Amino acid sequence: MTNKIVVDCSTGEVQEIALTEAELAEREAMAAEYAEQKAAEDADKAAKATAKTALLTKLGITAEEAQLLLS
Repeated sequence: MTNKIVVDCSTGEVQEIALTEAELAEREAMAAEYAEQKAAEDADKAAKATAKTALLTKLGITAEEAQLLLS
């Protein structure tokens, strides 16, 4: 979708306006930034899960036993 919808609340007029090149570039930049943040969050979650698994293994606790301790 390369259009934006502008609504004038005082008149109820609805306009569909094409995005400018600057708005399209900003949209793409924001999408790229979101993808980077999401990838970093996913990597962080994976690292924490790996560390947790390593700690449980070191302590000799299975995942099932850990769930029992936490519930």
